[in-house]
This record gives sequence, C-alpha cells and structure tokens, in this order.
Amino acid sequence: MRRIAALILIAMAITGCVPVEVSGAEPGEKFTGLFSALDKYIEKGMKDWDVPGLAVAVVRGDEIIYTRTFGVKRLGTNDPVTEDTIFQIGSTSKAFTCTLAAMLADEKKLRLDAKVAEILPDFKMYDPWVTDNFMVIDLMAQRSGLPAHAGDTLSTVGFSRQEILSRMRYVKPISSFRSKYAYQNNMFLAAAAVIEKVTGKSWEQCLKEKIFDPLGMTASSCDEASFVNSPDAAALHRRINGRVVALPKDWGYGFWVYTYGPAGGINSNIKDYAEWLKFQITGGRAADKQLISKEALEFTHLPQTITRVPTENGLQQYYCLGWVYRENNPYPIIWHNGGTSGHKTMIAMMPQSNIGIAVLSNNSDAELPEAVAFRFFDIYCGNPEKDYSAEMLKKDKEKEALDRSKEPGRPENPAPPVPLEKYTGVFTNDLYGDITVNTAGAGGLSIVIGPAKMRLSLKAWDADTFKATFAIFAEEEDAGLVRFSRDASGNIGSLDIEMLDEDGCGAFTRTQPEPAIK
Repeated sequence: MRRIAALILIAMAITGCVPVEVSGAEPGEKFTGLFSALDKYIEKGMKDWDVPGLAVAVVRGDEIIYTRTFGVKRLGTNDPVTEDTIFQIGSTSKAFTCTLAAMLADEKKLRLDAKVAEILPDFKMYDPWVTDNFMVIDLMAQRSGLPAHAGDTLSTVGFSRQEILSRMRYVKPISSFRSKYAYQNNMFLAAAAVIEKVTGKSWEQCLKEKIFDPLGMTASSCDEASFVNSPDAAALHRRINGRVVALPKDWGYGFWVYTYGPAGGINSNIKDYAEWLKFQITGGRAADKQLISKEALEFTHLPQTITRVPTENGLQQYYCLGWVYRENNPYPIIWHNGGTSGHKTMIAMMPQSNIGIAVLSNNSDAELPEAVAFRFFDIYCGNPEKDYSAEMLKKDKEKEALDRSKEPGRPENPAPPVPLEKYTGVFTNDLYGDITVNTAGAGGLSIVIGPAKMRLSLKAWDADTFKATFAIFAEEEDAGLVRFSRDASGNIGSLDIEMLDEDGCGAFTRTQPEPAIK
C-alpha cells in the first residue's frame, strides 16, 4: 500500500496528533482518507490471516467517529457481522477488573497497597514472604515471580476460580517477586476476590452495576449462556492442523473463558465496546457523570512493570494495570489485546490525542487486530509507513516452522513399551491433583485430567515415552510427549506431561502400586 501516510496531513497541536482539515470540508471529512486506507488494510489482512469476520470502531473524545463491520460470523456462511454481533473480548477484560479496583480505591473502600492476605486470609503463594507482602496492586501488575501463564490449564480441565486460587501456592516462582514481568491470568481471580470481599457482591454484579449499566453497555455480559444463546454471536474460529475451522456452538470446553471471567470472560459488541473506550479516553465520564476520578482512572494507565520486550523501533513497553504502555512517536499508546479459544481483540488509545480504536475478530490465531490498531496510529500521526500485518504474519509463520523443526523425531528403531497395563493407575501432583491413566483401544493409553475429564490420547513412541494428542477442539491436535519413569525397583513410578511443563507442574507421581499382569 503506497504512501498511505501521505493521505493525511498532520498538525502537531497541543492536544496531540490532529489531522489538518481540508479547506471547506464538512465535519468528519478530514478522516475520509484515513478510514479508506484503514478499510483496505483490514480487507487485505483478513484474507492474509484467514479472518472470517471483524468489527472496528474509532473514538475521539466522547464521540464515536467511525464504525464498520467486515465479513461473516461463521466461516462458510453468508451471515454478516453487524454492529450488534457479540464477541468474546478475552484479556481486554482485565482492564474492567482493574477499573473496578480503582473505583473502590477512589471511594476509599480499598487501598491498592493493602496486603492481599489481610483481605483474603486463604491467599497463599509458594514463598511465605511473598504471601505476606503481596499487595492488591501486585495482583494486576504482572510481577508475581511465577512462570508466565502459570496454572492456566487448570481452568481448561474444569477447576473453579476458588480451586485455582487455592492451588497457586504449589507453583514455584522462577524469578524474585516484583523483579520481572510474566503474564498471568490467575492473579486477576484474586483481584476479583478482593473486590468481592470489599463490596459483598460478586465480581459480575459489581461489573454490571458500576460499569455496564452506567455506560449503557446493555448487550455486554460475562457468562457462557449469554454468549452461547445469543442469536447474533460470532462463531469461534481457530487454526487446527493448518486450516481455520469454526468450533461447534455447543463446544464442550467453552466454560474456561468464564471461569477466568475477571481476566478474560466478558462478551461485548462493537457498539458497547466503543462506549468503554470513550469512558477511558474521557477520564471516567459516562452520560455527563464522573464515575471515577480522572486521576484514579489514569493511574491504571501508568507503567508498573517493564516488559523487557522493546517494540520494533527499540522503544520500550511496560505493563500497567490491565493495560500496556507502549512508547510511541509522538505520544505513548495505551493498549491491550485479548484472545480466547476462537476470538481475538485489540483496544488501544492515545490519551494525549483523545483518540482510540477497538477491534473485534473471530479468529484467535490471527494478530490482525493488533496490526490494525498500530497501523491506525501511524497513519493518524503521519509516522513512517509500516506493514504490521505482513511483519506479524511473517514472524508467525517463522515461529510455526521453528516449532515444527524442534519437534522430536521418533527413533528409527523405537523400543516397544512394556504391557500397557503396567502404565495404568492413578498419578498425582499438588497443582492438578489426581489424574488417571487407562488403556484405550488397540495399543494405546489415555490420561484423564481434572473435573472436566479432559482426555489425552497416547500412542507408543519409544519405550516408556508416548506421543500425546487431544481433541478438545473437535479435531486431534498434537499435545507433546508423555514420559513414564521407573522407580528404584524398576516399576513405573511417575510420569511427566510435556504439555503441562510450561509452569513446571507436569510431573506426577503414582499413588497406587503398579498393577500386576495376569
């Protein structure tokens, strides 16, 4: 796309990057070139990333100046995305939880520097000193010291919010407390529990009363039934075995998003989502009412933890409270993305320019929403032309190829396993509790994990190592290797599930004696 930035003339006004109005232009005409360029960029990006449907809105001050929808709700249909179409907004939900906490702090009902354990006596981390010193603000600033995404699979396998929080004490840290950025979801469950303890109301009720209702977000919700039963919801899409597919509407694992509600479980449409963006840009106002002081809301936009991942031009990024602070020319961008099992979201704003953009899409494996947002700000501010979508897609494909190259090859002459019954039984660890290994079909095993009874299918690979797959997305997908180990007596005494090793909790110990083979 040639010289898109040249479509817009930029004046550096005191309020930020403001496109110069063409002489004689009607109100809004100054954005015509920008939005025309953005539309073309989105349309091309949707083809490149295989995104079935997308909705976008741009807000300036307290005005929604642009909305448009693209594509379809479900791949293979002609049912178009509309401004009323519901999407899951994923981790952009975190800012709602942080705003609720900031509102309570503004009302003098909560101190963000209060010790979590003083509010939630059952709150415990692996290190007792960390438990005693963990503040409410730490829950939302991504500096817990835990491995990134620690324990996330607990929600997928069916544990409740309370059970997930009670098990975080078993996850060993990988860095000193507050010393390093590592993205978490579980800490936002604790933040919600703090909100509930202080208010005596559920997180869901607080969200509705303090944000949804005052902002007029009447189509927004935070439960699975509202999404599944909506007549105008975008289908979940993800890339499985190299192609984008739509998940069935009655997909059996959709609950996990709502277990993680305070971290990623809000449903919304582009009209409601734009109201949320207006609220953020205008400093906490809705319908001429100040719902939170400007200072308290803006505090959630301030850097708390350096991410140590510089942007492409060497500028730095920081995690705030449910937001990311990205250094940018001429002003920083405050943003956050979100992904569920089938949707991808981006919301971003440049507060000094009173402008922001929101993007909802129905392919969780596409980084197009992020690319569209950053491209928008470059065009708006007259920055050098950069094709974020093309660069992100290239990196995505390179990573995919690298991951494939790292996959272990099966030995040319693999050793056979012992009789499969020798591997069966109950194994346990502190985080996931008991799991069960059973024989399954001809020459296979299965592992059943958690209250949702998520099933891994195992096929012989080499000796006591098995190749795992799972079908929670309706098609069998690679789940890494499962390695059984022998104890001092030569019996099968433990196993390690590679898929669960990212947070260091993939090792399980047998709790029953190895069965005898009759």
